[in-house]
Amino acid sequence: MSSPTSESPRGSSRGKRAAERPPSRLRRTRKAEDVKPEAVRVPEAGVTPAPEPAEASRPQPTFDGPRRSLLALWLAVLTIGVAALLWSAINGVLHDNATLERLGPAPGWLDGAGSVAVVTALSWLLATRTAGRAMVSAGLAVVLGVTSLVVGGRVLPTGAAVMTCVVGSVYAVMVTVPAVTWWKAVRETLIATFVAAVTALAAVGFEPTVAAERFDLAALLLALAMVFTTVYRLGAGLHGLGRRGLIVVAIGLAVLFATLAYAELLRRYGAQTFVSSILDFADATSERIGAFPRPLVVLLGIPALVWGTHVRARRRQGWWVCAFGVAATVPIASGLVAPDSSYLEAVLRAAYSLVLGLLLGYLVIRADLALTGPKGRRGRRAEEAGPHRPEPRRFSEL
Repeated sequence: MSSPTSESPRGSSRGKRAAERPPSRLRRTRKAEDVKPEAVRVPEAGVTPAPEPAEASRPQPTFDGPRRSLLALWLAVLTIGVAALLWSAINGVLHDNATLERLGPAPGWLDGAGSVAVVTALSWLLATRTAGRAMVSAGLAVVLGVTSLVVGGRVLPTGAAVMTCVVGSVYAVMVTVPAVTWWKAVRETLIATFVAAVTALAAVGFEPTVAAERFDLAALLLALAMVFTTVYRLGAGLHGLGRRGLIVVAIGLAVLFATLAYAELLRRYGAQTFVSSILDFADATSERIGAFPRPLVVLLGIPALVWGTHVRARRRQGWWVCAFGVAATVPIASGLVAPDSSYLEAVLRAAYSLVLGLLLGYLVIRADLALTGPKGRRGRRAEEAGPHRPEPRRFSEL
């Protein structure tokens, strides 16, 4: 049996790899044409090539928002509704003022119309922010709000007030943007608090008949369900959390349920002397400084907003931390619903809770930077000036 020789085509190709064959002239020509001129450019003699642009100087992606005219229209509706609610509130508080008597009392329908305008604008803004059907959401808000005012009773106005608290509280969290520093996180927290305060005026404008504890609990659970459903998409699902994110979410849920369960158990099954001592301490504090801060807002809600917006500047999983911000926006939004709560007491309670929560949020951020951030002041300044995770503008779609 003869061995394969070089003259045999079968024998000449055996044992050789295709990668060793030189490319054909046609392939070499096409490959040379596909190469961009910038990739094969040779620098001239004596000329130093320009360095590549830094990551921070590269253009960031732009995000398109709603049309400015449409956005201005809905912001105008929101402003008119807030003005109507403020005018009605001022007439209710200062009804014996001589100047207001000369101007005339506010119409009885003014607060209801203002509430409908505010909840409609907030529904449109929330749907626009979360990529929903904005006009459908605004239309449903108008129908439900007007129906509750026309029909009246106890159920419909209370349901409209709960809907207003839920929509406004969730939008107060969604309207925030990433914050690189603690001061910017404070700014975002103040914006969320302002939206929640506007929601409080709209909720009380429906004049609900409620039990304060049940109203707060229902609004908080519905707001948590809505915000977690939205954040599930924004935070890349549960699989994107990582071990550190799962620990943070578990701690937030533990603090939330422990606070709610402890308050309920203390109210129902606590020892009378112990409950009386706590209530006496809260009453004494309220008599001295005007109000007592909300523990849930101080321990969970405000720190979650501060730290969450700070984390969002680096990782999108910060949305899971921001989701617990409804533990602050819901109590603020429902602060005026309680029959025994005045405007001054609600404002002082929110202010005290905000200050204490901001301080706690500052400590959380410092602890996070000490454990995971760069060391030293220069390292932190360089990290703050470096590239960060981009997000759409405040009124654009997430």
